Amino acid sequence: MLVSGFTIVRNAIKFNYPVVESIKSILPICDEFIVNVGDCEDNTLELIQSIKDPKLKIIRNNWDFSKGELVLSQQSNIALSQCKGDWAIYLQSDEVIHEKDLPRLKKIMQKFLSEANIDALRFKWLHFYGSFYRYRIDSGWFQKEDRIIRNNGQIHLYSGAFGFERKDKKPLRRIKTGCFIYHYGWVQPPDTMTKRRINAESIGFTQLFKEERVQNYDYGNLERFPIYFGTHPNVMNERILSHQLSREDCAKISRKYWWSPFRIFRVRYKTFKRVDIRICR
Repeated sequence: MLVSGFTIVRNAIKFNYPVVESIKSILPICDEFIVNVGDCEDNTLELIQSIKDPKLKIIRNNWDFSKGELVLSQQSNIALSQCKGDWAIYLQSDEVIHEKDLPRLKKIMQKFLSEANIDALRFKWLHFYGSFYRYRIDSGWFQKEDRIIRNNGQIHLYSGAFGFERKDKKPLRRIKTGCFIYHYGWVQPPDTMTKRRINAESIGFTQLFKEERVQNYDYGNLERFPIYFGTHPNVMNERILSHQLSREDCAKISRKYWWSPFRIFRVRYKTFKRVDIRICR
């Protein structure tokens, strides 16, 4: 069995993407990893090169932003086209896999390798927000998505590269892995979050009010959101320890929920119940 990984990245340093951690988190079960690097305003290319892993293959392209959000699926599919594996694992540059899930993922890929009727493997999502100990499960935040596909040329990314579809438009036939994607795109310093949102607006993902372009992003009261008591991928330890808001939030959680078995045993768990943040206190 051959396994390929792939991603796209641009301005990772400017926008504080944990792309190195993302790539390193999945490399142990990949035979190759394709990185499509766009034209950057920082040293992203050198950052990717610093990983120094023989599995890594870097391709460079000019990204056509006149296509709006479609540029992301277009560039992701270019990276996918370079993959030679039986399976292709797609991680965006702020998505990370926990090392404890790697053996399970490898086992599932091996199990279904010969079953051509299985198109994709599905993950649960942890969208961390403001703090590494809070996540979003309210309306508008998708909670499951495919990130491993059978690399047979019949599946591609669509729209803004949120997910995959079959080229013949038939429904994807998938297996649930039970594993998490750790999404860290919304755990940023407030000024960096504002820059990222302005960048997202320029691509076509959102529309901001004038004041949102000049003010630092406000996460609001983090106690509105569910607590994550579990462990994070080891590759993220340095970022977590250096994040001031997360340190403060963790201290509050530890004082208030010192008795919780989830905190004591660091259970990797998220609630299955949608949380309406409008009524949270």
